[in-house]
Amino acid sequence: MTLFVGLGNPGASYSKNRHNIGFQVIDRLIDRYGARNISKNTFQGELFKSNELLFLKPATYMNLSGKSLFAVMQFYKIPLEGVIVIHDDLDLPFGAVRFKKGGGNGGHNGLKSLDLLVGSDYLRVRLGIGKPVHKSQVADYVLSDFSPQESSALPPWIGYIADSCEMLATAGLDETKSKRSIKSMESLVS
Repeated sequence: MTLFVGLGNPGASYSKNRHNIGFQVIDRLIDRYGARNISKNTFQGELFKSNELLFLKPATYMNLSGKSLFAVMQFYKIPLEGVIVIHDDLDLPFGAVRFKKGGGNGGHNGLKSLDLLVGSDYLRVRLGIGKPVHKSQVADYVLSDFSPQESSALPPWIGYIADSCEMLATAGLDETKSKRSIKSMESLVS
């Protein structure tokens, strides 16, 4: 069984935030697979299933995402090797996609929570959201909505990411890295 986890914050006021790109990709995968909602209160999030695939959107808010992931992993006895986390990344330009296994959290509070509760050796789909000019603006930046120009580029980008997630689950990390990593949105549309 493979568990896809999108990081984000619950609620309509956060839905278009840069920090919620993980949730947007999970929504696309849920639609694509026609996954059904199998949420339980103990999961502390929305959980969907399609055959041997699970899709999780933690409802704990970003900083406590690990609680939800831990609960689902325990319930379904999913090893860390079966977890794919989809998250925003300030260190990559908008539209970039990178794949890796394990590593540091880069100051990302959602990843810190996951690392604390389940370890850090999970597969990651890192999605570039760019970064603000000053480090003091990071919190406001990640909780702000994508610009109108970025928003118009989101549908094809999210589709590309969903395709890449499918490849990651079936073909593995090395093949996905070699065929699906992109440096920026421009390389996707060119």
